[in-house]
Amino acid sequence: MNEQTERIKTKISQLKKLDKDYILFGSQNHRYRLNPIISLERLQQFEFVNKIVLPKDYVAFLANIGNGGVGPFYGLEPLEDSLFDDLDYKRPESLLNPSKPFLHTNPWNLEFNPNVDDESEEYETQLSDFEEKYFGKDLMNGTIAICNFGCGVNLNLVVNGREYGNIWTDDRGSDNGIHPSSELGNTYRIGFLNWYELWLDNSMNEINSKFSVTDTTTIETKQIEMGRKKPWWKFW
Repeated sequence: MNEQTERIKTKISQLKKLDKDYILFGSQNHRYRLNPIISLERLQQFEFVNKIVLPKDYVAFLANIGNGGVGPFYGLEPLEDSLFDDLDYKRPESLLNPSKPFLHTNPWNLEFNPNVDDESEEYETQLSDFEEKYFGKDLMNGTIAICNFGCGVNLNLVVNGREYGNIWTDDRGSDNGIHPSSELGNTYRIGFLNWYELWLDNSMNEINSKFSVTDTTTIETKQIEMGRKKPWWKFW
């Protein structure tokens, strides 16, 4: 694990040098900065208060690399914000409960199928009941929020339950339910450090491909062309 954390540090530095103009998605938000590391004592206190044991690879990142900052999409959340169930609107009264087991082992979703006309009062009642069930906070028990994908979508690390150590996506904000994270192109369950390093590798491949210019192509021209290409993280 020490070898991987050192490799990740090197790759962060390399990516920062490659993307001096903050071309990659999210880079203007985090600007390749890392928050200060966390002491083991503080991590143990967080675990004690929330009755969990954090995955070792996540602890290794927090204690040796940084407590949030540069990372996939809009960057990594600091540990102190990881209990918010909505990373777009961080409300102290609306928190995750990591002390209870995560319920899912397979992708989960529901569809709203009313049995009345959409202009009736009963329709609104059924919609309200559906939304209360669909967006229930208990569906993300056993996780902490580590990354804001945007558009109301969070990436969460499972810290309690059979999927312990894996990253899952709370995609209910886009009506896509809750599912194992695959935003980086992985087709397998993925833990924190492997997920983070995959993002680094994807990002370096993307920036290198954008600036693989020929003698007759200027950097400025290449930057203009980039706007016409869909990056690896964008699915719409």
